[in-house]
Amino acid sequence: MGNDLANQVNQTLSANSLISMVVSLLCIAISWWALQNLKLDLVIRQPRGAQGRLLHLLLAIILGHAVAGFVIDYLSWTQMLRNLF
Repeated sequence: MGNDLANQVNQTLSANSLISMVVSLLCIAISWWALQNLKLDLVIRQPRGAQGRLLHLLLAIILGHAVAGFVIDYLSWTQMLRNLF
């Protein structure tokens, strides 16, 4: 009985980890796509240079991480609602 519970908890944690990774990567990709429309010419001297591209990538990661955190929190809150009823 204890082994079954441990396996079930392990599977649940593995599934949640996989979902979190996929959501994070998806949100970073969407952020990258959305930031393509941002005019970095007004802020950076050479937006097509290595530093400009790195800044674009870092902005996409930061924004994507924030959005993914919200989505993952929202998903966990909806799963916890099942326990309410």
